[in-house]
Order: sequence, then C-alpha cells, then structure tokens
Amino acid sequence: MTAPRIDTDTIRRLPKAVLHDHLDGGLRPATVVELAAEVGHRLPTTDPEELAAWYVEAAGSGDLVRYIATFEHTLAVMQTREGLLRTAEEYVLDLAADGVVYGEVRYAPELNTRGGLTLAEVVEAVQEGLAAGMARAAAAGTPVRVGTLLCGMRMFDRVREAADLAVAYRDAGVVGFDIAGAEAGFPPADHLAAFEHLRRESVPFTIHAGEAYGLPSIHQAVQVCGAQRIGHGVRLTEDIVDGKLGRLASWVRDRRIALEMCPTSNLQTGCATSIAEHPVTELKDLGFRVTLNTDNRLVSGTTMTREMALLVEEAGWTAEDLRTVTVNAVKSAFIPFDERKALIEDVILPGYAPVL
Repeated sequence: MTAPRIDTDTIRRLPKAVLHDHLDGGLRPATVVELAAEVGHRLPTTDPEELAAWYVEAAGSGDLVRYIATFEHTLAVMQTREGLLRTAEEYVLDLAADGVVYGEVRYAPELNTRGGLTLAEVVEAVQEGLAAGMARAAAAGTPVRVGTLLCGMRMFDRVREAADLAVAYRDAGVVGFDIAGAEAGFPPADHLAAFEHLRRESVPFTIHAGEAYGLPSIHQAVQVCGAQRIGHGVRLTEDIVDGKLGRLASWVRDRRIALEMCPTSNLQTGCATSIAEHPVTELKDLGFRVTLNTDNRLVSGTTMTREMALLVEEAGWTAEDLRTVTVNAVKSAFIPFDERKALIEDVILPGYAPVL
C-alpha cells in the first residue's frame, strides 16, 4: 500500500533541522535593498521581488563560480556591525517561520572585514544578532536553536585564522568549522594544518567536498583531514555501481559520516539534473546518513519547506523519509549528545507523529 502524499501546508508545520546554510546566501531581498541604499552599493535592481528573481536566475547558470559571484551584493551590505546584527537576527526569524527548530549557519568572517571590522568584531556582531533572533522567536512561541560554523575560504590564505577563531569562540555560540569557496583546484588537504589544530582543540568540522570536484575531494576531506560531515557530497555516487559500494562510499556509510545535501542548489550549479534524479534519494535508500539542506535560501529561492515538498512531489518521498533526514541532521549536529537526544525525543519525533 502506497503511503499518502503529504501536502505542503503540513510540511510547513513539521519540525525541521538544517545543517548547511550560508548566512550571506540567505538575506531577505528587501533587507538587501535597504542596506545597499544606506551604504551606497549599486544593485541590479532596487525592487525586492525583481532582486529575488535576479538571484535565482543568475545562480542557475550551471556554473559554481558564477553561482558564488552572486554573493557580491549580499556581502556588500554585511560590512558593518549594524548590517551584521540585522541580517543575523532576521536569519533566525526566517528559520523559525519555516518550522526549523535547529539550525547551523555558516559564514566566512574574513569576507565581512572590508568596512574596517576585525574578525573578532564580525563574529561577536553575528552572535549578538543570532541571540536577538532566538530570543524573539522564543517569545513568539517558535523557539529555534542556531549554532554557528565559521568558514575559511579555501582559495585564500586565512583558513588557519578562521580555525583559530572557531577555537576561541567554541563556548560562545560557535559550534564548528568549514572551508568554503571554489572546490576545484583547492583540495582540502591544502589546509591540513588547520584541521589538525581543530582536532587537537576538540572543535568538530565539516568540509565542502564532492560538489564541483569528485571522489578525490571527498577522500581527502574524510581520510586525510578527518571531517565529521561532508558538505554536499553528491559525487559520492561515482563510487557506487549498481547499488554496490566502493571502499570510500562504504567508509562514509559505515561510519555514519553525514552528507549535507542541498538539492536545489545542486541543480543550479550543475551537480544534478533534476530533483527526481538527485543522488539524495539513492543515498538515502542505501542507508547513508543523508541530511536535507537549503545551502543559500535567497540565491536558490528556497526554504526547508520547499526542499521537502519538491522531494515529495518529484521523488516520491514520504513523511517517514522527511522524518528520517530530520533525525539524521539532529544526530549529526555539532552540539552535545544530550541536547541532540532531547531535540529528537521531545521535539522531532512528537512533531512527526501525527503524519505517520
């Protein structure tokens, strides 16, 4: 008997968790317009709806480099303390409105220093904005916990500085680390010293890998650098033939290394051809610890509700599948075990019970 299809309104009310979401890729279009006017930055358009459409069109080129270039305009309005406070607070409120109960937001502090802020000032402003957003969400009856991942830009030379920041703010809201930016030509092992430092200091980390580059990138991230999670990882299917797993794929599955999968974003960057054929479904069915994510909500024109609804409509996912990836995400969150366990038992499972 086929399970009944779950509708979008029901999906919107379900508790969700997102692990892979970039702060500078998720601003409100109206906020970008307002802040750009304040700092004198020229946008492609000053109409919020047209700007939102411009982002999705520009990012849908199938080219990861052009996709990344769309961040010029969001970053331009995130160079002041005020801009960071506002965008961070709104980020949390937008997650809460989407039914997210746990989120991890990532950004690269070095990209927010053009206005004169120090790296530490950037981190502290973002944390203050996130805290304000969490307080407002809780007061409104939609509590959400948000942890921060600091990113180093893999093509630049400040990755170790970002890692040092993650260590310094480990007990002040920063829960982990990542490297971001163009993947091809900038292998994870180039920053091995930073990852070794993080391991010595007990700071967990994920690594963007297997998106614009294939299995060697994933191998380095996992086997050389020791990543606990993989950002995207769609190219892992290159190590799976007719359902039979190669050594790398087996290692990732057997050790429950989470895959932070972002279907809509992957379509935009040419890593997948359709939602129906996206590797997230095959990997889920093979028992990998798949998680579902938005990557960049403005740039991809998406939300967690939309990502879930697309998989239901186009890939035949059920409510049980949505619960599975949500539980997977909380299991793999970079917060203490007892807090993860409580989230699953007290929030996630009861929230899905009515639809199963």
